[in-house]
Amino acid sequence: MRLTPALLLTSLLPLFAGCQLMANQPTDPNIGTLRMQGELSAAGGQLLFKPCSEARQFVINDTGATGILQEAAGLADSANDKLFADVRGRLTGAKQANNDGVLEVRRLYRLESSTRACDDPNFKQLTLRASGQEPFWTVKASGKGMVIERPGKDPLPLPFLEEEVPGGGLNLTSEANGQHVELWVAPQRCVDSASGAVRHLRAELKIDGQTLQGCGYYGGARDN
Repeated sequence: MRLTPALLLTSLLPLFAGCQLMANQPTDPNIGTLRMQGELSAAGGQLLFKPCSEARQFVINDTGATGILQEAAGLADSANDKLFADVRGRLTGAKQANNDGVLEVRRLYRLESSTRACDDPNFKQLTLRASGQEPFWTVKASGKGMVIERPGKDPLPLPFLEEEVPGGGLNLTSEANGQHVELWVAPQRCVDSASGAVRHLRAELKIDGQTLQGCGYYGGARDN
């Protein structure tokens, strides 16, 4: 049977539709990557990453343009302790004489001077941690609720509602006990004014009629 142009076009429509559906399917940027925490050190002109509780070391390759090399250099100038990094990336490359391969860093969650961050027992349960200075405050959020801590006040546990906002941010709100509390975080480089620690979220806490500024990062219970 000879196909006329009209019949040929009709027969190809399902194919075009299938290609369009495949083209419109969203891709997950986290596919093939791992979130890892560990210590940073410099050797032979390279920045090395040693995962927590491991002896392996990987050369840092900042494929995500996170600025981790510059951030580490700046923080190391004023740090007496080891540097701790919380990153997402992909392990590649073969083992070399002074390393076990390459860590292609796609995202930097936090970078700080610390010798104890690898031992944080609450990290895996946290969905979000935020804090600020002058006045000091901290919020820890998990599947059980959030706890707000401030000097001179008892820890304040609250249930909360979580809402994603445009641009990749989050809004946590609570109306418990007739008190309106709101925590807003957005993806933006943020530096703690007291420690110099780098965070990947800028935070704002509204409580008791005050608006407090700070920084934050996603905990181990939030996979993004």
